Amino acid sequence: MNQWAFVIAAYAVTATATIVLSVLSWRMMRGAERAAERLSDRA
Repeated sequence: MNQWAFVIAAYAVTATATIVLSVLSWRMMRGAERAAERLSDRA
């Protein structure tokens, strides 16, 4: 079996994981920014 199939699969898994992690981090950051904004509005 050709090793390139494994190399391509590894790159695909890595790229997918990177994209998912980036999106989740961005969503959590937006939530934290909203929470901080609510705290600053109360003061």
